[in-house]
Amino acid sequence: MSIGVDAAAMGMSNAVTASTGDVTSGYWNPAGLMNLTDSQAALMHASYFANIAQYDYAAYAQPIDNSSAFAVSAIRFGVDNIMNTTQLIDSQGNIDYNRISLFSAADYGFLLSYARKAPMKELTYGVNAKVIRRVIGKFADSWGFGFDFGLQYRTRGDWKMGFMLRDITTTYNVWAINKAEYQKVMDAVPGQNQELPETTEITLPKAQLGVSKKFEFHGDYALLASANLNMQFAKTNDLVNLDFVSIDPAVGFEFSYLDLAFLRAGTGNFQYEQQLDSSQRLTFQPNIGVGFKYRGVQIDYALTDIGDQSAALYSNIFSLKVDLGIFRR
Repeated sequence: MSIGVDAAAMGMSNAVTASTGDVTSGYWNPAGLMNLTDSQAALMHASYFANIAQYDYAAYAQPIDNSSAFAVSAIRFGVDNIMNTTQLIDSQGNIDYNRISLFSAADYGFLLSYARKAPMKELTYGVNAKVIRRVIGKFADSWGFGFDFGLQYRTRGDWKMGFMLRDITTTYNVWAINKAEYQKVMDAVPGQNQELPETTEITLPKAQLGVSKKFEFHGDYALLASANLNMQFAKTNDLVNLDFVSIDPAVGFEFSYLDLAFLRAGTGNFQYEQQLDSSQRLTFQPNIGVGFKYRGVQIDYALTDIGDQSAALYSNIFSLKVDLGIFRR
């Protein structure tokens, strides 16, 4: 739930809390759904870790009336066809490759979003109710529930500000462990795996504060500049790491021509990385992307580094957004 969705947003290093205003707002900031003028759908696919892991997203959103809108979103991140070799050796001590089976480890997120205009016309707000489902083959699975809250405010100078508070109630995932399967591996290594793992997983609240502005040039060209402060209420390796909060800044830019072609770039995920000699090095994550929009159909691509600028683990991300009103024209 922290990776992000939509190649357009990822090309801008996810710095879209203030600027988001389409179907993907259900994930980024539900308050942005009030910018919709018609129903819209989105799809995304990305491969991570040299195609080992697959990341997929689908969403639908539409206005309810002039003052409210809703969206539904689904996310899956999974590794499929993992070999289960726990039964590779039979009771006679022989290796039997026919005893190998395959399983998947996958995380699912389902969001129901609602947005509404506030009495102050420049302000909109939105909430997410989300369900988290995690499955590790037949070994274990879990359910979790949480809520998000978002705001967007447009100033008279066309500056936009956004605020997103994720997991406001603290999201809990409760695991159910298949004890019969666990029993099979308890004695694989003497003295190891003798106790069942923890069955409760807690996701603490996070906050995102964003600002953006769109600059237009000669009516044909435009530049959208956005910035985010991503905050965790714990001490981490982020650029700013205090005892009570850690802050990771991100900036993104989108250059567009006639709202038809887009070129994007951004950087974020500033981290102090521990080196082998115990020194620390500041790393960051660069992102670039392009997009094309024609008659309500938008195709976007982003190239993003999984970790930092020095690693070679780049991921290709593709997404599609469709204004469904084109089918009624």
